[in-house]
Amino acid sequence: MPLRLYNTLSRTKEDFTPVEPGKVGMYLCGPTVYKQAHIGHMVGPVIFDTVKRYLTYAGFDVTWIVNITDVDDKLINRANENGVTVEALAEEMTQDYLENLEIMGVDTIDRFPKATEHIDEMLAMIGKLVDDGVAYPLDGDVYFGVEKDDDYGKLSHRSIDDLIAGDRVEAASKKKNPADFALWKGSKPGEPAWDSPWGPGRPGWHIECSAMAGKYLGETFDIHGGGLDLLFPHHENEIAQSECCHSKPFANYWMHNGLMRASGQGGKVGGAHNKHGDLPAAADDLVAQMKDQESQKLAGSQGAESVKTAVFAKHNPETVRFFLLATHYRSPIDFSDERLEETARSLDGFYRLIETFGRITGQDFYSLDVSATRDASASLAGEPAGYFGELTALRDRFLECMDDDINTGGAVGVLFDLRKVLNGFINEAKLEGDGKSNESAVAALVAGTTLLKELAQILGVFRKPIESADSGASDELAGGLMELVISLRSSLRAEKNWPLADKIRDSLNELKITLEDRPDGTIWRRD
Repeated sequence: MPLRLYNTLSRTKEDFTPVEPGKVGMYLCGPTVYKQAHIGHMVGPVIFDTVKRYLTYAGFDVTWIVNITDVDDKLINRANENGVTVEALAEEMTQDYLENLEIMGVDTIDRFPKATEHIDEMLAMIGKLVDDGVAYPLDGDVYFGVEKDDDYGKLSHRSIDDLIAGDRVEAASKKKNPADFALWKGSKPGEPAWDSPWGPGRPGWHIECSAMAGKYLGETFDIHGGGLDLLFPHHENEIAQSECCHSKPFANYWMHNGLMRASGQGGKVGGAHNKHGDLPAAADDLVAQMKDQESQKLAGSQGAESVKTAVFAKHNPETVRFFLLATHYRSPIDFSDERLEETARSLDGFYRLIETFGRITGQDFYSLDVSATRDASASLAGEPAGYFGELTALRDRFLECMDDDINTGGAVGVLFDLRKVLNGFINEAKLEGDGKSNESAVAALVAGTTLLKELAQILGVFRKPIESADSGASDELAGGLMELVISLRSSLRAEKNWPLADKIRDSLNELKITLEDRPDGTIWRRD
């Protein structure tokens, strides 16, 4: 099936056709860097990193831009509170954001343009809008006149009057219309300022994204992403000012991800509720959804802690990434430590499979050579035919999920099913016992496990070993002690002293150490 994306602009899934065949331009609204990044800041980057990975796998040459807002009221206020310059605070918080992206495995972004480095482009856009009579100066500020845009409200599907009633508009008594929004703000003493035809000042929030997206992706590009909370007014205003300036469509596909909210509910990753990706219910009034989700979202303004302190200190980043992708991107994400812990337990089965693969084949899972594109994906044919048939069907299902509006939740479910098939094949072929010498069976396992890695790389998971999957061999003291304990337990089992052997196993479980008895011996791991 062709790749189809849900377009907020049309409220329907549409076949994806890029502006330029074979190439994709994608823009994601980045952070205002006035505070350390929290877990909510990681949602969009992880989702759109996965979008880019899949588009690349599908054969497209993708350019992905994420902006940095490094001048804003929040930055100015926080810098004054901390007694530092706006520039110093922005630089520190930008570095924090980039470090967290690296930790989360988000490494496909091509450029991080900063607002302060693109003032000239913004001034050029504002000047044209003023010359065309769409914007007007007012006491050192410049405002966009929404009534000059016949299409204003087309993204949120609301009229100007409805949007004004929704109370998400800037207040200014002298504006021609309450919904008019600032393109340029006159500076106050001590604030960052740049020269302009309307006096010293700084850009409004919305014009920044329009100018930077246009510079790097063109006046019309393919995909504009962002959280649902940005639907109005930010994205609505981006469309208005960009299309009035250039007289052509701004972005062809608008993708909005659901927001992260606190939750005390547990939920099994890979369970039945995930296999269809938790697809969001269809609704025409996305503004109402936006307000509902925004009222519950985890955000810096609502006290959300630094992601390093609140999340990475307790959970492996790969667990966090897997958790974020286990829900369809348009649905809200219910966040809790309990859910992350459940995800970690679900992932342990994959890490065990990876260890088993290494013992059977002598190969390193993380070094397997996998296809980078869909067209280059290896043929899945051979004996046993039933096994390879299952592999083929699972790959097809995975790709169907991703083609259906990047349904990562459904794709995650496929990975769990693939794990089940691989474990079943290992047991059936007795690859940890007498069957280990069966070269064709081992080759079939390599083919299936290579498929697992190929599909996992699209989601950006299982790319490198993680500490929680380590058996502990790097810790010489712990390793030596565990070898002694395992040897003692083996002697007890040989003597049929089952109660004492079981007591050793149960006591280790209480210490979060798991023993796994296999045909070729007993292994251990830290839970």
